[in-house]
Amino acid sequence: MVTASSIHDPELLGPRNRPDQGASMRSTLVIAVRFTIVTTILLGIIYPLIVTGLAQLTMRDKANGQLITRDGQVIGSAIIGQSFSSPSYFHGRPSDAGNGYDATSSGGSNLAQSNKALVARIDTDVANWQKQIGNQNPGQPVPIGLVTTSASGLDPDIAPADALYEVPMVAAARHLPEATIRSLVQSHIQGRQLGFLGEPRVNVLELNLALDDLGR
Repeated sequence: MVTASSIHDPELLGPRNRPDQGASMRSTLVIAVRFTIVTTILLGIIYPLIVTGLAQLTMRDKANGQLITRDGQVIGSAIIGQSFSSPSYFHGRPSDAGNGYDATSSGGSNLAQSNKALVARIDTDVANWQKQIGNQNPGQPVPIGLVTTSASGLDPDIAPADALYEVPMVAAARHLPEATIRSLVQSHIQGRQLGFLGEPRVNVLELNLALDDLGR
């Protein structure tokens, strides 16, 4: 029988009020802190170092961003596009990433096909291409890849049809035969990865570097 004097008996108190509760909590806290330290060292230091080391040993170029150098200076990356405005170079797709091809602001415009701003921008780009190439390539429609942006805004490649459309412009600007420029484009067409992934493509920066090499 429970009496008034036994209400305060420690043996009858709930587990949360027992005297050993403090020691149990301290033990749990110590375990949690140790686990945090161990996992931080394993997953925050050791694992990244191992992965980085393996990447540097087995695929240094890809691990470092596939940077392209010329005369000892980095001039770009094979996997991130950049803007070209001169008619003596091939142009890539338009970019809505930041101010254009900004790797810190990757993304598209997210505008619907019916958006008036998008339609106006595409119409302007089409008109500019027709003005720039129309006399040299009459009747040839502007490829869609040259007036539409990608989801990432960082595409380094264009379709072979896009590059071939630009051949008359580049040839005229460099005072070279169109056949020479067209042959250069053909030699830079990359096929589907593993034979079935993606579409044939041309890397714009690599193609433009090859153009500069023609004059060396």
